[in-house]
Amino acid sequence: MSAESKKAHNFIRSLIEDSIQEGSHTGKVVTRFPPEPNGYLHIGHAKSICLNFGIADTFDGECNLRFDDTNPEKESQEYIDAIKSDVAWLGYQWAGEVRYASNYFEAFYEFAVELIESDKAFVCGLGADQMAQYRGTLTEPGRNSPDRDRPMADNLKMFSNMRAGQYHNGEFVLRAKIDMASPNMNMRDPILYRIRYAEHHQTGNAWCIYPMYDFSHPISDALEGVTHSLCTLEFEDHRPLYDWVLANTSVPCRPRQIEFARLNLNYTITSKRKLKRLVDEGYCSGWNDPRMPTISGMRRRGYTPESLRTFCDMVGVNKSGGTVDVGMLEHAIREDLNTRAPRAMCVMRPLMVTLTNYPDGEQETLTLPVHPQNPDMGTRQVPWSRTLFIDREDFAEEPPRKWKRLSPGQAVRLRGGYVMTCREVVRDNRGEIVELRCEYDPETLGVNPEGYKPKGVVHWVSATDSVEVVIHQYDRLFNHESPDSAKDVDFVEHLNPESLVTVTGARVEKSLAAPRGDLPYQFEREGYFFYDPESSLGGRPAFNRTVTLRDSWAKANS
Repeated sequence: MSAESKKAHNFIRSLIEDSIQEGSHTGKVVTRFPPEPNGYLHIGHAKSICLNFGIADTFDGECNLRFDDTNPEKESQEYIDAIKSDVAWLGYQWAGEVRYASNYFEAFYEFAVELIESDKAFVCGLGADQMAQYRGTLTEPGRNSPDRDRPMADNLKMFSNMRAGQYHNGEFVLRAKIDMASPNMNMRDPILYRIRYAEHHQTGNAWCIYPMYDFSHPISDALEGVTHSLCTLEFEDHRPLYDWVLANTSVPCRPRQIEFARLNLNYTITSKRKLKRLVDEGYCSGWNDPRMPTISGMRRRGYTPESLRTFCDMVGVNKSGGTVDVGMLEHAIREDLNTRAPRAMCVMRPLMVTLTNYPDGEQETLTLPVHPQNPDMGTRQVPWSRTLFIDREDFAEEPPRKWKRLSPGQAVRLRGGYVMTCREVVRDNRGEIVELRCEYDPETLGVNPEGYKPKGVVHWVSATDSVEVVIHQYDRLFNHESPDSAKDVDFVEHLNPESLVTVTGARVEKSLAAPRGDLPYQFEREGYFFYDPESSLGGRPAFNRTVTLRDSWAKANS
C-alpha cells in the first residue's frame, strides 16, 4: 500500500470498510478508470485516477483502465496513447491489459436483444426534435412514443436491420421501455443505441450501431467484475438507470455506483470541448501546451507526479461541490520542488559587469552546492572571470529607499562569490547603460570582513562561460476566476495576454550546458524551471517556468 493510500481516508473508503465489516461486500475490491478517448486527460481526471487507483491500492484490490470508446466520431488512437502515458506517469499500473468498451460490442448487442425479448426495449423512429417534445419537462410528464407498442418480433427484426446497415444515419434508435412519467428525466425511455456510420479506431467498419454510455458503462463494469464504480456527481441522477440496466439484463454481477464531487479549479477550464477549441483555434500550441490544465501540459511545464498526487490528497474526496483555489496546486509543486530541485543561476536580462581589478585573461572556479539544504546532492562548478553578467533589474542608478541591490558606490555580494562595489556606469551613444565597472574584494569569498556592509546578494553568471537560453515565463492561462461562468461572454475573452512571455538572450551558468530533462531546476530568486527540448530555438536550450518562488497572484490581490 502506498503512503498516499494509507493517509487518503475519505467517505468512499469508509463506505467500503463498513460494507466489508457488515459482510455485504466480500472478495476483492475492483475499481476502474474509464476515460473517453476524445481528448487529453486534465487535472480533474488526475483526481479520479488517484481516487480509483488509490481505493484499489488501499484494499489490495485492482483497478482497470478501460476506454469508453463508443463514440468513434470524436475518438482517436492519439488520445488513447496519451491517456495511457499519463496514467503511467502519475505512477499507477492498471490490472491486466488495457480494456476497451468496444471489446464488448457483441455482448452489448446480445443484452439489448434480451431487453427487447423481455419487452423492455423498442426501436423508435422519432426524430431528435420530436423526441424532445415527447419527453416532457421537469414539471410535466412525457408522452409515449408512437412506436412504444410495436410487437417484439418487429423490434427484433428492426434492431437486426439497424446492425446490418439497412437504415440511414440517425433514422432509428433503440430505447429502453421504462416510465415516461418518471420524475427522473433519465428514466423516460432513454436511448440505448443509435446508428452511426463512422470507422472505429478498434473495430473498423464492423459496426454501424453504437451503444450509449448509460447502457454500455454498467454492463462493462459487470463484465469486468468491477465492485465499485466511482463517478462524479453529475452521474448521480443516472444511477437509477445504471441499476436498471444491471437489474434487467443477465450480467454476471451487480457493481455499486458511488458519486463524488468533481474537481473545479478557479482560473481554469477543464471542459474537453473547450480545451479542444483552444487547440484547434490556435490559442494554445497543442494539448501539451504548458499553459493547458492537461496532465501532459503540466508534465511539460515541470509539474511532478508526486506534486499532483499530493494536490489530489489535499483536495480530498467529498460529496459537496465547490471550487478549489489554483494556489493550492501551485503550493503543492513548490513544496515538492523546494526539497529536491537542483539550484542554478540564470540572468534573465543580462547587464555586463567588468571587474576592473581582476586580472585580465585569468579565471577561477567556484564550488557551490547543488542544493543548500541537501549536501547529498553534491556540488557544482561555476566559472568566475573578469567579465560577468548580472540582471538589469538588480541595478538602479538612483536607488529607491531601502534598495537592497547594486547602485553606484554601493557594494553587493555576488551569490556564492565575492563582494563587489560599483565604481562607474558606462552608456552607449543613445544613453543606454551597457556596462558597469566594478571592483571586487579578493578577501571576501565566503566572508564579510569587518567594515563591509553589502547592500544585498545578487545572482550572476560568467560572461565567457555561461550558456544562452530561451526562457518561457508561463502564467495562468486565464485572468478571470471563473472564465466560463458568464453566459454572454465567450470564455476566450478571459485569456490572459501575459500567460506566456518569451525571454531571449537569457544566460545560465555553465553547469546547465547539458541540462537534465527529468526534474525542474530552481533558478535562484526567479522560480522553478523545466528544460523543454521541444522549444529549443536556434540550438539554444529552452526552459519553461513551472511556478514562481512565491504566489504573486495572491500578493497582487491581497
